[in-house]
Amino acid sequence: MSDMSSVPFVSVSYAQTGSSTRSNELGMRPMQERAYEKRGEQYLLIKSPPASGKSRALMFIALDKLENQGLKHAIIVVPEKSIGASFHDEPLSKFGFWADWKVEPKWNLCNAPGGDNGGKVDAVGSFLQSGDKVLVCTHATFRFAVDRFGVEAFDDRLIAVDEFHHVSANPDNKLGQHLGQFIARDKVHIVAMTGSYFRGDAEPVLAPHDEAKFDTVTYTYYEQLNGYEHLKSLDIGYFFYNGPYVDDIAKVLDTDEKTIVHIPNVNSRESTQRGKTTEVSEIMDALGTWEGKDPVTGFDLVKRADGRVLRIADLVDDGPDRHAKVLAALKDPAQKNNRDHVDIIIALGMAKEGFDWIWCEHALTVGYRNSLTEIVQIIGRATRDAPGKTRARFTNLIAEPDASEEAVTEAVNDTLKAIAASLLMEQVLAPRFNFTPKTDTSGPAEGYDYGEGGYDPEKCNVGFNEETGQFQIEIKGLAEPKSKEAERICQEDLNEVIAAFVQDKNTIERGLFDEELVPEELTQVRMGKIVKDKYPELEDEDQEAIRQHAIAALNLTQQAKKAIIEGEDAVKGNTALIDGVRRFAMDVRELDIDLIDRINPFGEAYAILAKTMSEDSLKQVATAIAAKKTRISPEDAKAIAKRAVEFKRERGRLPSVTATDPWERHLAEGAAAFVRYKDEGRYA
Repeated sequence: MSDMSSVPFVSVSYAQTGSSTRSNELGMRPMQERAYEKRGEQYLLIKSPPASGKSRALMFIALDKLENQGLKHAIIVVPEKSIGASFHDEPLSKFGFWADWKVEPKWNLCNAPGGDNGGKVDAVGSFLQSGDKVLVCTHATFRFAVDRFGVEAFDDRLIAVDEFHHVSANPDNKLGQHLGQFIARDKVHIVAMTGSYFRGDAEPVLAPHDEAKFDTVTYTYYEQLNGYEHLKSLDIGYFFYNGPYVDDIAKVLDTDEKTIVHIPNVNSRESTQRGKTTEVSEIMDALGTWEGKDPVTGFDLVKRADGRVLRIADLVDDGPDRHAKVLAALKDPAQKNNRDHVDIIIALGMAKEGFDWIWCEHALTVGYRNSLTEIVQIIGRATRDAPGKTRARFTNLIAEPDASEEAVTEAVNDTLKAIAASLLMEQVLAPRFNFTPKTDTSGPAEGYDYGEGGYDPEKCNVGFNEETGQFQIEIKGLAEPKSKEAERICQEDLNEVIAAFVQDKNTIERGLFDEELVPEELTQVRMGKIVKDKYPELEDEDQEAIRQHAIAALNLTQQAKKAIIEGEDAVKGNTALIDGVRRFAMDVRELDIDLIDRINPFGEAYAILAKTMSEDSLKQVATAIAAKKTRISPEDAKAIAKRAVEFKRERGRLPSVTATDPWERHLAEGAAAFVRYKDEGRYA
């Protein structure tokens, strides 16, 4: 059994400035103010973490569009009924705004009985003919309404889509299809909002030509958490167990922490196969002695060994009477600020997206979830700011592989997905990177702190602006984006590129377990392919600039983590990541893009994996992956051959298959494979 208390994969500390919770004279918090400045845009994408106030930001923008921009209606579209509560009436004028937000009860269709079709679609049609201004409905109701009335029926209206990551450019995604039609017709305004602008299936959210029409407002996790008043640290870790998870769950579940436990799906490998209600009972047995149920709330009462009684909300038992009672108790507005109302929530398919319990300190999930997006949403349940809450954490419990080949394969997949989620979350939680080429004319950027000694014109510098939560990093040889779209991607969408990279199964397998790996195979060839596939309309120069910026962001975060862990004087506190990046920049002779490309992006992930998984299991995983090693594919050979041509142009000679440099050897092998495949007629 591995040590369940081993170091978390990600640990980030924040400065507690309080800035993200302060309001201006209009009652707007910083993210809302930033979004409101873009209220005149026809297409607006708001990327902002949970609890940053996206719902209220939309209220401010929608009221202006209705009053000052000539739109007839605002239609708010949410993924599920429970999230409709986020758009209830708000007395905005009480806090300084010029109008209040009001939704007539009959037009909040999330509160209406019945399914998403039928009468609710009729109601949308009635609303479109009415003089009222705001309607709230689910994604499903909206899709049915567009099918029935056509896109033209929504002309001159605002369509606001909450949890926008549910949309996909895939033709099978009906909401994405409708939005593409709205954009092509160009007669509506669209505000899209999400805390995670990437999908677990790596499908693009919008087609590139549609996405290019959106103006983006980005408010990072770093800005949000750094500006909190109370929460100052967030840990994210995955831990492995053997046997039934209920036997080990008490080792990672601290009953002094307010916790949401997400148990595994009954069909998953992690399920005990004894039934979901049995698993809930076994969890409670592991925590103490069951004392009965609270007659008012329906919460289970479990007495710990020290006599304290835990109040546990069971959302897994879906008996209609009990379920309704527990849900009502959790939503009771009178208890919103009562920390002692409930101690632990146990859920299966609930308490994720849009679930607001500010006191949650620990999100504990058993088994890997379907997507990175789902994990981001679950982590968001623990990142609310609340008095007395200084630390939050997310734990992913994953079953170690057993001896059978089938189980090993499944365990490998879950392990890789968990690592991908951790890598991505580390990127999401970090300050924003702004990269710039180091040249003879480079100088300090205004507002950035360059650390002890200040800006050094002889070196590549690392500056940090604590107010905006942004790095400014100089790198020799860095390619700059040429087009506005590529520049936007480098500024706004690097995390989306990194999400696609770390979700690429072959990439992460080789990065973790291939001892013969040449890092450039991943950093140049695989990342290059991902960028090319994601942005096919861009010129080669722009694709290369995006590739370099994305791999620099990923590798600098990983090297900063390594510096933090290995540093003898252990950089700590809210400056840890900043100091880690600076330490790495100082420790290398020259911070250039070739150096960054020679770093395996998964090296630090493997080091921590080795601490959290037993040695035998680690060997099993490595063996299972090594057995799948394949030759250079025709597609990769073509990409490597292009790199070989660049090598020849730069050095005046072809790469040699006998070179001491492993990347040069790989270029030569790839070029030879390309010629062989070409002779075989593999390329059209």
